[in-house]
Amino acid sequence: MILQPKAVFDCFAEVNRVPRPSKREEKMIAFLKAFGEDLGLETVVDETGNVIIRKPATPGYEKRRTLILQSHMDMVCEPSDGSFDFDNNPIETYVDGEWLRARGTTLGADDGIGVAMQMAVLRATDIPHGPLECVFTRDEETGLTGAMGMKPGFMTGTMLVNLDSEDEGQIFVSCAGGVRTTATYPFPTAAIPEGYYCCTIGVRKFTGGHSGDDINKMRANANKVLVRFLCDEMEKTDLRLIDIQSGGLHNAIPRDGVVTIAVPFEYKETLRIDLNHYEADLREEFSATEPNFEVSLDSVRPAAEAMEPTAARAMLLSLRAVHNGILAMSQDMPGLVETSSNLASIRKDGGKVVVTTSQRSSVKSQIPNVAATVRAALSLGGADCLTTEGYPGWKMNPKSEMLRIARESYVRVFGKEPEIKAIHAGLECGLFSEKYPGLDMVSFGPTLRGVHSPDEKLLIPTVQMVWDHLLDIMVNIPE
Repeated sequence: MILQPKAVFDCFAEVNRVPRPSKREEKMIAFLKAFGEDLGLETVVDETGNVIIRKPATPGYEKRRTLILQSHMDMVCEPSDGSFDFDNNPIETYVDGEWLRARGTTLGADDGIGVAMQMAVLRATDIPHGPLECVFTRDEETGLTGAMGMKPGFMTGTMLVNLDSEDEGQIFVSCAGGVRTTATYPFPTAAIPEGYYCCTIGVRKFTGGHSGDDINKMRANANKVLVRFLCDEMEKTDLRLIDIQSGGLHNAIPRDGVVTIAVPFEYKETLRIDLNHYEADLREEFSATEPNFEVSLDSVRPAAEAMEPTAARAMLLSLRAVHNGILAMSQDMPGLVETSSNLASIRKDGGKVVVTTSQRSSVKSQIPNVAATVRAALSLGGADCLTTEGYPGWKMNPKSEMLRIARESYVRVFGKEPEIKAIHAGLECGLFSEKYPGLDMVSFGPTLRGVHSPDEKLLIPTVQMVWDHLLDIMVNIPE
């Protein structure tokens, strides 16, 4: 398949040659700064690391309002086998039918394709438009810290298009707010009795995905899968927990995990049989969403110590009890997840176990409520809990002129109505709405699937559609 529009995909190839892990975007910041300056355009980097490139209006469009185009420069770095060096190596892409994919890593189209569209607009000499501000924020994926650190006045436009959505034909006008809750359990140890068998139990290759946008897709959570099995076996025998390393990023549904345990040697075969039965149960329960997952049991060297049994039992029971998944659906927008929580990671670190969770809601009062619900379950297991201040949601403006322009443009270009939607994920628009009251915003983008995982892929034909839509919007920004 030919990659069209060529200008956009050429820019995307440039973006994917620049390392840009979240919180380590220095090379990308330098790249964007040089890009703008080489074009002779006003380019500013703020103290947080956000980049803005201003492009004057083309002749005849000088009186139009300033339009802001915005995307984030960082990407989620998830390899398929754990060996990829995201700090130094380029992302390698290939065409798979109508999809663009990466070899063994996340693709970075979230939100590299938005960055590429802005670059193509800035580089173009034949696209009519009014004054433009192209804004590239840093560290969106792990805390929205670029948008949080942006000071009022950095952007001067009154209308904004956020290029960070994942379904072509949908225009987003609202997003969820959220917080992160971290729990720290002490890991007191006790000697493992003689005659115990030590092994690792692993789960891997679950589908995973975005902890907001994909939370309604009924995918398995590797942390919950492991904890459930440990709790069941703990009721049958004297199971000892030696180590647990499961899950990863706070905003990703966990795909992989491994625990190290000890059980009485005479229970060894029962454990293996139970795990086989459990795997069969999982394949039935997740037959539609988890076709490729793997379960393993491997013997390891005997260990001298494990977590003290009473403390381990309390921790595992609380992790089994803590909510994961959808908590409430929206009463205002059918089909929209209103409130959810994701059990993102469980990791032993020295003398403690650190658990990371994230909570989201499009109803402001529900964010502290669901966070308190999660803290209650974790605290009952002996954890010290902390909830961050989080990020705000973005409330729909029913009188939005930007929405009217984007909707009318879509109808004009494609002859059909777009879907007007809210998203159960955090967008930087929520923070912009606090820092820039009155800023009129919409969000849209090409179709992506499997974001935040090595399965991430970009539907190539939708890039042309979004590009055509964007160019028509730019021509129709009012004076």
